[in-house]
Amino acid sequence: MYIVEKPKIFRFGSGGENALPLDCGRKLYDAELCYELYGTLNPEKDNAVLILHALSGDAHVAGYYNADEPKGGWWDGMVGPGNAIDTDKYFVICSNVIGGCSGSTGPRSIDPATGKPYNLNFPVITIRDMVRAQKRLIDHFGIEKLLAVVGGSMGGMQALEWAVTYPDSIKSAIPIATTSQLSPQSIAFDWVGREAIRYDRNWNNGSYSDDATPDQGLATARMLAHITYLSDQSMDAKFGRELQEHDKYAFDFNRDFAVESYLEHQGRRFVERFDACSYFYITRAMDYFDMAGEYGGDLTAAFARAKADFLVVSFSSDWLFPTEQSRRIVRALLSNNCNVSFCEIESSYGHDAFLLEIDSLGMMISSFLARQLKG
Repeated sequence: MYIVEKPKIFRFGSGGENALPLDCGRKLYDAELCYELYGTLNPEKDNAVLILHALSGDAHVAGYYNADEPKGGWWDGMVGPGNAIDTDKYFVICSNVIGGCSGSTGPRSIDPATGKPYNLNFPVITIRDMVRAQKRLIDHFGIEKLLAVVGGSMGGMQALEWAVTYPDSIKSAIPIATTSQLSPQSIAFDWVGREAIRYDRNWNNGSYSDDATPDQGLATARMLAHITYLSDQSMDAKFGRELQEHDKYAFDFNRDFAVESYLEHQGRRFVERFDACSYFYITRAMDYFDMAGEYGGDLTAAFARAKADFLVVSFSSDWLFPTEQSRRIVRALLSNNCNVSFCEIESSYGHDAFLLEIDSLGMMISSFLARQLKG
């Protein structure tokens, strides 16, 4: 069991010069990032790996806070002593994103200007804003160049953004199961999820109390999103058409099927650890992500500033961010003469494969990082 330290808080400072500028034109004052550290930064400060989490992730990427915890970090099989991202070799940093609800400044944080929670007065953020905040944290450690930035899904979007926003600050990037722009279908799923929250009787335009949170709406949003993380093959193998509590149809509209019970369970678990306002802001940040948007749709032009080596990974059954979206990234990088390795991993797990295919994905990441460290 890998025992790790509790999360830490990095404070940007209260002075105006410490404010975080945002793409929406506003600034974020007195911002904080919650982060965790693993391993040791070497004297040369060239072994640092920044891990970037997905929508519902947080800073707790690996290990246990104590021996009584039932579950480790969200990528515990990938990060730790002797694992693919080996904390005996690498200094690993993972922070909760700006806009999150796991320690970093987000919509439920206190607005220093009013002394009250921001709620929907929180500025709308982008993936680039998340990366700007992370860069402040990396500068705090005196790290001039990260060995690698690594992330799946929304974390992969951040990895791509690092490569073009701070090209001299990273040696390599590992975007996994991700895309260079959210598709209309994905935007549609995000919209329906937010509408489910908006129509919850406790929503109150985002100004809900801690005693009456929009749990039902958030749980419904999570159930919808969770379907997109799976594949038809994995759902059929895991649930089929099995009934959950009876040996025949109940002929009513309560849950009958095992898959219905599973989704309900996922929704209940999610509301225990996530906030509805943060769901609004983070999904909107993903909606707005479009690397080629500022370049007339030309992704090659968008990557013109990139200097890093890349390992791009997709999964065969991922229909949320299918392999063709990764191939588009690869083609644009190659057009800019970047060093790129690409692999589509055969998997039945769907989009969630980046969390579950630890062995095959881990071997690639381990070899890639070892070459980067030696080089």
